[in-house]
Amino acid sequence: MLYLGVDLGGTNIKAALVNSEGEILCEASVPTNLPRPAEAVCDDIATLCLQLAEGKDVAGVGIGCPGTVDGGTVLYSNNLDWHDFAMEEYLAQKTGLPIVVGNDANVAALGEALAGCAKGAQSTVVVTLGTGVGAGVVLDGKLLTGYTGAAFGGEAGLAGFAAEAARRGKVLAYPVCGENCSLTAAVPGPDGWEVGAYGIPTPIPERAQLLPPEALDLVLVPCTAFDAAAQGDAAAQQVVDTYIHYLAVGIANLINIFFPEVIGLSGGVANQGENLLKPLRAAVEPMVFGHDFAQKHTRITACTLGYRAGVIGAALLAKSRME
Repeated sequence: MLYLGVDLGGTNIKAALVNSEGEILCEASVPTNLPRPAEAVCDDIATLCLQLAEGKDVAGVGIGCPGTVDGGTVLYSNNLDWHDFAMEEYLAQKTGLPIVVGNDANVAALGEALAGCAKGAQSTVVVTLGTGVGAGVVLDGKLLTGYTGAAFGGEAGLAGFAAEAARRGKVLAYPVCGENCSLTAAVPGPDGWEVGAYGIPTPIPERAQLLPPEALDLVLVPCTAFDAAAQGDAAAQQVVDTYIHYLAVGIANLINIFFPEVIGLSGGVANQGENLLKPLRAAVEPMVFGHDFAQKHTRITACTLGYRAGVIGAALLAKSRME
């Protein structure tokens, strides 16, 4: 049986034809071209799906959409500026195919759980580390979506950090590599961002106020801090150590709640591989309840599907609803 998976992003709409094992047979993408009405975006999704489905026996379409999704309706999406849009109903009418819509972080987690880093595991939590922090929980092959349909799918992004920093009278900044890869902290203006090498927003130093790290109270950690630490920058290493400590607290809490077989890390920061994973595992271990006595331990690893997790997970979401 074949399924279509769609990953709706702020920059591109990605779609793929996927078999029941989670293998991509063909894929395509078009620009999202925001801002524009939800109907216009969905018309492009429908066209993309019909092109990929032509001449194929497609059982259904799964879609990962940013925001709060409940019962096929996008209640709110900050990325898309959508409110109370009946996405499933609209696309079903446009394509004539069964449609299932889920939160994009949850859908990507399902992809990694069933066809990626946790394939074969009974329980998985996937944590996305980028500009913010998002997560998805998969238990016995099913997404845990909660009462509202959006459990764990949200992202703690810059707005929340900025509000908390302002409340405390603090300065919020991003590390950037300065001269000789030394760590400099940037406080970007509204137009002071670009898409960085890891696919996450990165400050443009020429459009930001630059301050030494010691002048700041709170520093967010993208991959540049790891890069600077690898070059021997002491301030960068301190920032990385602090980041890993707080991440370990969060990971340990997830383990103590769910005791999953696998914790998968995705997103730009997770691309650091063992530079992140080795110290993170060591920091998590003593915080896990009963670790010294347990016969089995949660495996903390990097995700493997990359951007394809969204389309594969969306297709497998459709499969799970059609069975």
